[in-house]
Amino acid sequence: MIKKEKVNNNIVKFPSKLTDVEKEIEGVIFAASEPLDVDTIESKISKKTNILKSLEKLQQEYINRGINLVCIKDKWSFRTSPKLSTLMSQEKTVEKKLSRAAIETLAIIVYHQPVTRAEIEEIRGVAFGTNTLDILMELDWVKPGGRKDVPGKPIQYVTTEDFLSHFNLQKLSDLPTVDELGAAGLIDTSSVDNAIFGSGKFYKEKQDEKKEDIYSNIDEMLNSTLDEKEKDT
Repeated sequence: MIKKEKVNNNIVKFPSKLTDVEKEIEGVIFAASEPLDVDTIESKISKKTNILKSLEKLQQEYINRGINLVCIKDKWSFRTSPKLSTLMSQEKTVEKKLSRAAIETLAIIVYHQPVTRAEIEEIRGVAFGTNTLDILMELDWVKPGGRKDVPGKPIQYVTTEDFLSHFNLQKLSDLPTVDELGAAGLIDTSSVDNAIFGSGKFYKEKQDEKKEDIYSNIDEMLNSTLDEKEKDT
């Protein structure tokens, strides 16, 4: 009776047997900090050989692996296979310091929104470059918030949900007033331009406006009801 042997197909296959010179070429390219041309590779190995032929053989050995041997502008190097490029991507957070103009512009938008570019410049007392708003919009802290109903219909700017999230705010009314910022030692209230932060009662004023709108609506409803009753009589 013939005994059948199991063949293990889960064997990791490394590149086929390389000559000593081919191993040297492989090692030289692998250890290099930059791509190498044929002359440079030849100067680093111990024996003379057909470098191009050896490189082409190595290239075929690595063609289906995670690392490929590539030639760009007659220079050779090992690179990650393009098929694995998505696995090799790396996210990097770059810290950027905002300019004074950007900080002041952001503060004006935060405390005066919705606000137009012209209004921002009027409050700051100086014109500013378009890149200032671009930077704030790239950070996704500021966005266009419609157009003001005046001649020319200029764009109005408002803050975003990402702005609230970044500064750990639940709502805009959680923003500190100028007095609160001064009390916390974050700004010098004696030298700060209050126009940038508004009156410090911005949200209270907005709330009062809402109340006035509610009362005016109630008055309109009452007047219309009285008019209808008079018609019925």
